[in-house]
Amino acid sequence: MILTFPIMVIKVNSYEGVVLWRWKNLMWIGIGTFFLSWLWRFLLDRKENGPGESKPDADRDGKFSLRKALGERKVKIPTLAVLAILVLAFPFMVKFYQVGIMTSALMFVILGLGLNIVIGYGGLLHLGYAAFYAMGAYTYGLMYLYWGLPFWAALPLGAVSGAVFGIVIGVPVLRLRGDYLAIVTLAFGEISRLLLENMSGFTKGPEGIAQIPRPGFFVKLSLQGATTYLFYICIVLVLFAIFVIRRLEDSRIGRALEAMKEDDIAAQSMGIDLAKTKLITFALGAVWAGMVGVVLAAKTTYINPGSFTLMESVMILVAVVLGGTGSIPGVILGAFLVTLIPEYFRALADYRMLMFGVALVVMSIFRPQGIIPRVRKRYLVGEDKS
Repeated sequence: MILTFPIMVIKVNSYEGVVLWRWKNLMWIGIGTFFLSWLWRFLLDRKENGPGESKPDADRDGKFSLRKALGERKVKIPTLAVLAILVLAFPFMVKFYQVGIMTSALMFVILGLGLNIVIGYGGLLHLGYAAFYAMGAYTYGLMYLYWGLPFWAALPLGAVSGAVFGIVIGVPVLRLRGDYLAIVTLAFGEISRLLLENMSGFTKGPEGIAQIPRPGFFVKLSLQGATTYLFYICIVLVLFAIFVIRRLEDSRIGRALEAMKEDDIAAQSMGIDLAKTKLITFALGAVWAGMVGVVLAAKTTYINPGSFTLMESVMILVAVVLGGTGSIPGVILGAFLVTLIPEYFRALADYRMLMFGVALVVMSIFRPQGIIPRVRKRYLVGEDKS
């Protein structure tokens, strides 16, 4: 309260030469500090001592579980059918502006899923993910600028350029881990942005590349039609990303990533090539960022290096950590929260980073696994498989 006194209580009007004393603010600060301090201590005690006596196994087994309910066929199929109808009808149910916002959110979902491969499955802290995003966007922008390539030709090239750049970044950091890896990847992200700014003869520098065409559907679409078309493209890319990542979890590469994340020394002693596995991790994560970069260039029709700053990498990381590292539903939820909350609560735009910071601190202390934690597969040996 003493530290906030000069800021929250004293207000000097230099034009009229008047000093205003806002004592009511001091009262609210005191009440808020008392309440937050009590809440903080209550949550710490709850974390240390537990919520209470554990219930018998029978009671816990009889407890309703949304995950189990959605896993049943008679519930799962109707739920997916209704969800599919709502998604397909969404552009015709809302205004054009809402379709653009949801398209941006879906792009963020794909970025989160890509970074989740690196952090959630590989255990590699990456703070330069926006560089892969930029590679995809500039692949489309430069290909159109110099050779007139259309969107559908640039989309796979964006994925390839992202994967190649992921390997290029991965080679120098093979021996790094933890904080050192994060610092080096952060540096690579900033170096990439600065190169795009200073190679003005090739990339147009800070001026950027404008008039990038949107994708057409046999014929040239209007602005509203192209935005709706991009929405459906993003839906397909999200489903494709989920399918590939699900397959990756059950593959040999997925098991190698899991082993490397848990204990890289033990993984190496079991015959896993860590250098190869890390390069595959960076490449797989960068593929999705490259494709989303192409979609971004088509959506905005203009790109410049200022769109791929460190803040973009941090926001993608926030979505992954907030939702739950390694959890596909958690990352999807985190991406929607990070994207949609600033859009629909613009009155709190000045406090956005403060709210995200507080949310991350609270989640790190009381729920480090995220909002929707990853459910690890369990293999039971024996007759009792209940």
